[in-house]
Amino acid sequence: MNPSFTTRPEIRGTFGVVSSTHWLASQVAMSVLERGGNAYDAAVAGGFVLQIVEPHLNGPGGEVPILFWSEREQRMRALCGQGPAPALATPTYFRKMGLDLVPGIGLLPATVPGAFGAWLTLLRDYGTWELADVLQPAIGYARDGFPLVPRISQAILAVQALFRDEWKSSGDVWLPGGRVPAPDALFRTPAIAATYTRILDEAHAASTDRRGRIDAALDVWYRGFVADAIDSFYTNEAVLDTTGQRNPGLLRKSDLADWRATYDEPLTTQYGRYTVAKCGVWSQGPVHLQQLALLRHLDVDKLDPLSPQFVHRVAEAAKLAFADRTAWYGDPDHVQVPLAALLSDDYARARAAGIGERASATLQPGSPGGLAPRLPDLDAAIRTLAASDTRYGVGEPTFAALPPVSEWATRELFVGDTCQIDVIDRDGNMVAATPSGGWLSSSPVVPELGFSLTTRLQMTWLDDGVPGQLQPGKRPCTTLSPGLALRDGLPYMAFGTPGGDQQDQWTVAFFLRHAMGMNLQAAIDAPSWHIDHFPGSFWPRSQTLNRLTVESRMPDATLDALRAAGHDVKVGPDWSEGRISACTREPAAGGQMLLRAAANPRGMQGYAVGR
Repeated sequence: MNPSFTTRPEIRGTFGVVSSTHWLASQVAMSVLERGGNAYDAAVAGGFVLQIVEPHLNGPGGEVPILFWSEREQRMRALCGQGPAPALATPTYFRKMGLDLVPGIGLLPATVPGAFGAWLTLLRDYGTWELADVLQPAIGYARDGFPLVPRISQAILAVQALFRDEWKSSGDVWLPGGRVPAPDALFRTPAIAATYTRILDEAHAASTDRRGRIDAALDVWYRGFVADAIDSFYTNEAVLDTTGQRNPGLLRKSDLADWRATYDEPLTTQYGRYTVAKCGVWSQGPVHLQQLALLRHLDVDKLDPLSPQFVHRVAEAAKLAFADRTAWYGDPDHVQVPLAALLSDDYARARAAGIGERASATLQPGSPGGLAPRLPDLDAAIRTLAASDTRYGVGEPTFAALPPVSEWATRELFVGDTCQIDVIDRDGNMVAATPSGGWLSSSPVVPELGFSLTTRLQMTWLDDGVPGQLQPGKRPCTTLSPGLALRDGLPYMAFGTPGGDQQDQWTVAFFLRHAMGMNLQAAIDAPSWHIDHFPGSFWPRSQTLNRLTVESRMPDATLDALRAAGHDVKVGPDWSEGRISACTREPAAGGQMLLRAAANPRGMQGYAVGR
């Protein structure tokens, strides 16, 4: 690989920068900055656009974790837009159905949809714009049309029979005229535009000031007509899911009415001159920090990032950190998680000492603070698959099997659900957000609203005594994981990627490459990989061990050496691993800030912009 070549320039400027997984969201966010909005206004506007233009990867009924740096407050904060389990969702309920796992699609796996609440909370508390102005671009794309990226058409094609025969409210939206829409065609979702317009109308009628209108919109969503429509649909409809049966939902208006997006302090670890921040243990974010803590003791900064030694050590550190995720992570409001021990340097040093020259083939959770790990029943996936209807895919939308579509096969498919947006404004405010959920293929459209709801409850376990056990009011441990980093104690980088279980693998390798001297774009472009060495977070929670999937651009000598070290190496397409977005800020001459941004070329839709 030519180290001086990048697929696109690293964007540099002083006014503002944006990077996201879709060019329209990036352009909208940048237009907000150009018209005087701050990073929070821009991120919220871009986030709402992502709901419209990447409906196979997120939607209005999804969730979003947000990390941000406030220049005024001189601090980082995390904002949790992950809603909890409904009051009716208990392990006993699902066991009585004869299930070992919460289904991956349909109405049963719904949690409270938290994206709307989190975005509006950020806008209210840190933004400057009116909600109507922030929502206008999303409403415009939904009402007037947006271009369908090929993957949307492919996602609809994969579930067209389900939409025609069973989820007819989804067929009404996604199969206009009864046909799968063609890639690159303009597509409209007018019911979503109508929903957001009605929210704005009711909010405007309820209050005469900006903050009051935002609070009123929150009330309309979680205690008004949106909650009423969700309650009615999830109570009265029974829809086909992976059980092979038609089941009603468990989510109720009371679940929505009691929920609020909440702030907390990010978790951090030190890696050289960098302080890396992630969301709390209600997310998988601490997995990223645990890996960096291990890698501090493995001298990876002295290695060529394309060498087998580098890939091996990073992969083995990931195996240990993700094993700990399985054994120890859960909603900290409901379970005691030994976080201090998991993130301690003594624990990292001891775990790193167990990494040798050979690939590990077993799942090895640690014993932080001397505690004994407890794993869920990892054979539940085998029993569940044997008894399930998987014709319409599984829990994570972009991992569902797609039928061959030769006429659409001119573009490589990328692996990874979810979206990402990162923004830095000229004052230095920074936002990193990872919106997801409400995928068009995972639950049926609520007819009165025009969109689907999250199915994040599939990421819980039914086993008694494990940290990730399902419990009413408890958040599932989401894979969503935006990142921030300080450099030499100063705010520096906002970053993240889609990709489910791969998120805190791709971004670790990216971060290391950047810390070793690659610019943002080069660090994103470099050949990447991921491991499978844990039970997956999405239904049916299948476990694969010692699998290392590597882009084919990796040197042959590296691939051969990894195989010789015992890795089960799977070679993927040239550009198939990662969808990273990143922005940075640093002091420049004359008291200004130099801003940079880069975006992922894989999938040909990520876009960085700035000036």
